[in-house]
Amino acid sequence: MPATTRRRLFAAPALLPGLARAQGPAAEAFPSRPLTWVVPFAPGGITDTSSRVVAQRLGQILGQSVVVENRPGAGGTIGAEAVARAPADGHTLLYGSQGPMAAAPALYPALRYDPLRDFAPVQALGASPNLIICAPGKPWDSLAALVAAARARPEGLTYGSTGIGTAPHLAAELLQQVAGIRLVHAPYANGAQAMNDAIGGRLDVFWDYPLTSIPHLRDGRLRALAVTDHQRVALAPEVPTVAEAGMPGAEMVAWAGIFVPVRTPAPVVARLEAAMRLALADARVREFFDGTATLLWPEMGAVQFEAFLRAEVPRIGGLIARAGARPG
Repeated sequence: MPATTRRRLFAAPALLPGLARAQGPAAEAFPSRPLTWVVPFAPGGITDTSSRVVAQRLGQILGQSVVVENRPGAGGTIGAEAVARAPADGHTLLYGSQGPMAAAPALYPALRYDPLRDFAPVQALGASPNLIICAPGKPWDSLAALVAAARARPEGLTYGSTGIGTAPHLAAELLQQVAGIRLVHAPYANGAQAMNDAIGGRLDVFWDYPLTSIPHLRDGRLRALAVTDHQRVALAPEVPTVAEAGMPGAEMVAWAGIFVPVRTPAPVVARLEAAMRLALADARVREFFDGTATLLWPEMGAVQFEAFLRAEVPRIGGLIARAGARPG
């Protein structure tokens, strides 16, 4: 999606007709009780925190509380499967992200849900890029220098990520395929430990989210080589994009959106979509996401989000297949 398109934000008044159009027998009775917002990851992380910010505003708009429920495990697939099997009445929502909704089908042959057949997309939330970072003592001070060093070292430089199939892992694999280099992957279950090893120089390079890496850039403990998006990060405007750094085609962002079970009535999906857009237009919600270097995608409603997914799922699947990645 072009950056200029993604930067547009909908104003709340323009969305009010959408709520009216969503009315009908099913929508008028919805919601009839509190909603459950399933986060398929552990509490305390950015997915959990951001979900609670949006869920609170969504509940105010719908006139019912929206309860965030954490159901972690198996890379987010346990929570996703639970929502796929939930009653299709709009009262159970999934915070679906790139891992369980695009990478999982390629990583788990026995996956018991299909992201494209078992869910109805409601509304995209947004996306965050990765920063390609390293310790300041490393001999490469640019992405081009890193690529040159990797080509000169047949045994491969080491890179860290927060796990197989995560956005940092996929971004690193994409760079390798674009640049024609080999890096040795060190997946970490603990992001803090990976960060410590990057700062200490035990990893040659590390892919990480701006929210957790920018503080270390500011205190001089890390150096950023590039950002994996088409545009620079507002919180670190001095860091070039991968294209600006000489590697166009290596763009990869971690995205997320809201889903419901596939047979949820269309008027209910439309009502949720309109309410979600109102929530994303809220100034406090935008301020929160700006502070996490997440770019909101309010213009990507149900129809646009479905089209995006039908292109993204095979794209990520192909990337994983070419990398030969398997869950640890």
